[in-house]
Amino acid sequence: MSILQIPGHPKPTPREVTLEEVRAVVGDCHLCPLGETRTNLVFGVGNPHARVVFVGEGPGRNEDLQGEPFVGAAGQKLNGLLAEAGLRREDIYIANVVKCRPPGNRNPKPEEIEVCAPFLREQIRSIWPDVIVCLGNFATQFVLKTDQGVTRLRGRFHRTGHFLVVPTFHPAATIYHPDWLDDLRSDMQMLGAWLAEHPAGE
Repeated sequence: MSILQIPGHPKPTPREVTLEEVRAVVGDCHLCPLGETRTNLVFGVGNPHARVVFVGEGPGRNEDLQGEPFVGAAGQKLNGLLAEAGLRREDIYIANVVKCRPPGNRNPKPEEIEVCAPFLREQIRSIWPDVIVCLGNFATQFVLKTDQGVTRLRGRFHRTGHFLVVPTFHPAATIYHPDWLDDLRSDMQMLGAWLAEHPAGE
C-alpha cells in the first residue's frame, strides 16, 4: 500500500510508480460496498504515456460487464468526438473517479469516492499527462476541488498544479440533453487545437 497517498507517507513524485503497480494494489478491491455489487472492477485503459487523461464518473452497465471504461453508447460518442478533434483513443488514457458501478447507475456516494480516490490519483501521477479532461460534474469537482458545476466551468482551460484541466459534459449526458453536444464538441476542439499548438516535449 506504499504507493497510496496516506498520512505520514512521503508524497510520490511524478511517474514514480507504474500503472501495473497501481493495478496490483487495487487488486480485487472490496474497500467499499460497491465491491460487493459489481460484475467487474473497471480500472482504466489506454496509453500509459498519454498526454491526455479523460476522467469520468463511474462505470455504467456495459463497462461493468466488460471491465473497460466507455464501451457503450457514450463510448461510441466519445470516440467520434475524439476523431473530430484529431485525437485517437489509443493515444489517450481513460479512467473513472470510482472503479465499480454504482447500483442502478446512481451517483457515487462521497464515502465511495473518498475510498477510491487514491487509486485515480496514483494513475494520474503514473501517467503524468499534460491535460486532464473531466467528463461531468463528479470528475470536475473532484479534480478541481470545487462545488461549481460543469456548465459554469466548461469552455476554458483551468490549472491545478502541473495539469491543465478541461471540464466538459459527460458524453452520456448529451444523449439525454442533445443541446449540450455542441458544447462538448467545442471543448474537444479546443483541446485538439491546444495539443496541436503545443507538441510533446515543449
